[in-house]
Amino acid sequence: MTGRLDGKTAIVIGAGQGIGAGIAERFIEEGANVVIGDRESEPGEATAERIGARFCQTDVASQADVERIVATALDVHGGLDIMVQNAGIFPWTLIEDTTPQEWDTVVSVNLRGTYLAARAALPQMKKQRSGRMIFTSSITGPRVSSPGHGHYAATKAGINGFIKSAALEFAGFGITVNGVEPGNIFTEGMEAHRSPAFIKSMADAVPLGRLGTPRDVANAFLFLASDEADYVTGTTIVVDGGQILPEGPDFRLQPE
Repeated sequence: MTGRLDGKTAIVIGAGQGIGAGIAERFIEEGANVVIGDRESEPGEATAERIGARFCQTDVASQADVERIVATALDVHGGLDIMVQNAGIFPWTLIEDTTPQEWDTVVSVNLRGTYLAARAALPQMKKQRSGRMIFTSSITGPRVSSPGHGHYAATKAGINGFIKSAALEFAGFGITVNGVEPGNIFTEGMEAHRSPAFIKSMADAVPLGRLGTPRDVANAFLFLASDEADYVTGTTIVVDGGQILPEGPDFRLQPE
């Protein structure tokens, strides 16, 4: 099936690389007009040029920046049908070593950014009486966790709670609110900052035997953005290759 987003306008924040770039590219393949936002202008502009999107430098923790990217979409494309907030940070710091400043920074980007994106998109979507809001959550927080990610896990669990409340508040205007919970996804950032041995250990923990790709995640976003998900709201889709299923490390059956 192609053309599932023909004539639709989408914003994807946090799309300079990785999962966000994959979402934006997948939307364009299906016919959407896309405006991408990213805090870093160099990767954002490069991705926009590569996939045929418009770029607007955006710090998702800034109300002015988020409102500006919405205004850009309205000025250039005349509407806003899909808001994706994918920007997020995940420093590794044990709780006892996490400063209040670092805690506030993670909450500001991951959780405040989700609220600001929804708030900025809402007036136009209410006016149209239709819209899709989709947020990148994670299996970390809502489902599982690990040492060093207390702040990150808290924000992602918070996003899931926000999705439920927003879905109820916005349903009367024809707006759906959903999220995607990725597991371990192989991105440029992972390749740059993790050792090959660590990456292999993560892949070995996935029942399907590999790390996910940005396109794996983007396909879930595409479903939630499309007319096929017209009756889906207030929920999340886990995209993790079965990572959260095993009770312990010895889970593999060897097919004959």
